[in-house]
Amino acid sequence: MTIAAILAGGAGSRMGSVNMPKQYLRLGSRPILVHTVEKFFVHPKVEHVVVLVPSSWLGFTQDILNEHLPNHPKTPAGVPGAPGDHNVALIAGGERRNDTLRCALDYVKAHFGDEEDHILLTHDAVRPFVTHRIISENILAAQKHGACDTVIPASDTIVRSDDGQFISLIPPRGSMYQGQTPQTFTCNKLRLLMDSLLPEEEAVLTDACKIYALRGEPVALVPGEVHNIKITYPFDLKVAHAMLGLEEPPTGESL
Repeated sequence: MTIAAILAGGAGSRMGSVNMPKQYLRLGSRPILVHTVEKFFVHPKVEHVVVLVPSSWLGFTQDILNEHLPNHPKTPAGVPGAPGDHNVALIAGGERRNDTLRCALDYVKAHFGDEEDHILLTHDAVRPFVTHRIISENILAAQKHGACDTVIPASDTIVRSDDGQFISLIPPRGSMYQGQTPQTFTCNKLRLLMDSLLPEEEAVLTDACKIYALRGEPVALVPGEVHNIKITYPFDLKVAHAMLGLEEPPTGESL
């Protein structure tokens, strides 16, 4: 089974003076989160979508999904539908991204079992311009290799500094890539590797694919798109509206 986990646990602290997590800010007439969920909801190879949000935002998020995806089967939190129904479930995430990822894995195991062929696409809730092609190629790459990451070639020189003051290393740009999402995995292997992490390893993880790198496991590359941007800063929201040819709403407006 192929499940998409939309990770919407961010508080949006880098978005500036807004009164809600950035995934609820409006992109045109709808919240960013809705644009993102819809990309997976309509994909024919994605059989189930689970949205993970802070527990205090569950009710608010459910209202948004009901309003803006009115034709989706109303699946209660934690209750799966039949494969192919494109149900959208809503559950609470964890404190950190890794905790939220574990919540997604626990959801899959509890409601769909632990079959070897379960595929989990993990995607940033604030990356609404993911394409049908990227999703399809992630599914195929995970089925073939067990794990994959969506990337684009680095367009700028990457500078490493160990002390934050002076250059330590400038690696060859030709071998550098910028990571995007989705990142896609077979569920059982991802769970096995996460369970093997030492506390000090887990404390510094900011990326699921790094779990595989720490254990020497291969991760295939899927070509992303320059326009598959993550809306993190106010400027990103301006760019997103421009990409859609839309007038930007007042800062911090949600619905």
